[in-house]
Amino acid sequence: MESFRDHLATMDEQGKRKWIFAQQPKGRFYRYRKTLSYVYFLIFLGLPFIQVHGQPFLMINIPAGRFILFGKIFWPQDFFVLGLLMITFIFFIILFTAAFGRLFCGWVCPQTNFMELLFRRVEYWIAGNANEQRTLRAQPWTARKIKVMIFKHTVFFWLSFIIANFFLAYIIGLPALWKIVTAPLSDHLGGFLAILLFSAVFYGVYAFFREQVCTVVCPYGRLQGVLQDKNSLIVAYNYKRGEPRHKPAKTAASHFGDCIDCLQCVKVCPTGIDIRNGLQMECVGCTACIDACDHVMEKIGKPTKLISYASEYGIAENAPLRYTPRMKTYTLLCLLILCLDSFLLLSRKAVDTTIMRTPGLLYQERGTDSVSNLYNLTAVNKTTQNVPLTIRVESPAGGQVQMIGKPAVLVKAETQGAGTFFIVLPARIIRQQKTMVRLGMYANGKKIGTQTTAFIGPVQ
Repeated sequence: MESFRDHLATMDEQGKRKWIFAQQPKGRFYRYRKTLSYVYFLIFLGLPFIQVHGQPFLMINIPAGRFILFGKIFWPQDFFVLGLLMITFIFFIILFTAAFGRLFCGWVCPQTNFMELLFRRVEYWIAGNANEQRTLRAQPWTARKIKVMIFKHTVFFWLSFIIANFFLAYIIGLPALWKIVTAPLSDHLGGFLAILLFSAVFYGVYAFFREQVCTVVCPYGRLQGVLQDKNSLIVAYNYKRGEPRHKPAKTAASHFGDCIDCLQCVKVCPTGIDIRNGLQMECVGCTACIDACDHVMEKIGKPTKLISYASEYGIAENAPLRYTPRMKTYTLLCLLILCLDSFLLLSRKAVDTTIMRTPGLLYQERGTDSVSNLYNLTAVNKTTQNVPLTIRVESPAGGQVQMIGKPAVLVKAETQGAGTFFIVLPARIIRQQKTMVRLGMYANGKKIGTQTTAFIGPVQ
């Protein structure tokens, strides 16, 4: 019977939510996850303070249409680069999930890290273990319960408030956030309301919505059924070794499996599923069930890894988990995608230029030995410094650029600049009506790019 697949583990038959009181895991994987979470929190809290050339290392200012990745500024005209990065990211997720399952969810996902390794640990500290929390929830509203609940939700809100501030720093930048915090409220009422809104959202998620984010909102869990196959790495129960289940009193019977039906794997699950039923949408791969089962196996003198990282094929064929050629291929493709993303970021021009012949004008003959065309230059400066832009003819040989007005076009930081100039070619090198001219773009004497344009001249 697979009736468990017809409904969520957190909903009863009437459709009402069943509150999850997950026991705190103990074991090697939980220790690894705690250590990794410290690194994650350090990065989350520290990244807004890191600057590259006076700009944040990472900022996604959606209202202003200004994005900064690795210190490089991206404007709306760079949307195609961000679009390609998003496509390659989705492709990376597909390949990564096909090979390694929901490893991201259990170890890296912000929701999992904040919920399981911050808020739930705080909850254990304030309200006690899972049984104590269940008892407290069922009790009437006594003075002790009111005190504990007020303290818990106050801490939850302040944690959410801190997270919201740093989250906003990734959108508007740390200096703007600091102004909101330190300046009079009347000067930054909108920013203050944004902080309160984000705080309320995070508080609602981690205090009440909790695991429903993974099982109801996040599309990743629903996609894993089509992204994974029988060779994908998953947290799995070895049914061949564990079945048939039995109670500890019957451990002497040889025809029983190693599973003693203690339900410890269910009690520690943050989404309330029974991993022994097989791969399920609600499983986030957090490894809590692995630690719980290993602890029980050690106590009854049985080998560990009854629940472990495995593949469905490996369990069915009693084969150990291997780094298969398929996984190697997907890993190689993931690395190639990362290299492509790095190339797109590194090869992006700091100053984009567009050169066009002035419409409606033909060539101009300058005496008997040269011909000129008039051009318009538009430049977008994506850096934080002013750029004096000059142009040189690189081919054909003998060509010259004559700027109208100043000898260089000053493109101010993070703005656009425009200029007009003549390209003058010797008449002797013009052999056809259209001649392609390659121009070099220079800033402070350093070449920053090239442009090719058409030069119209008389037919010889």
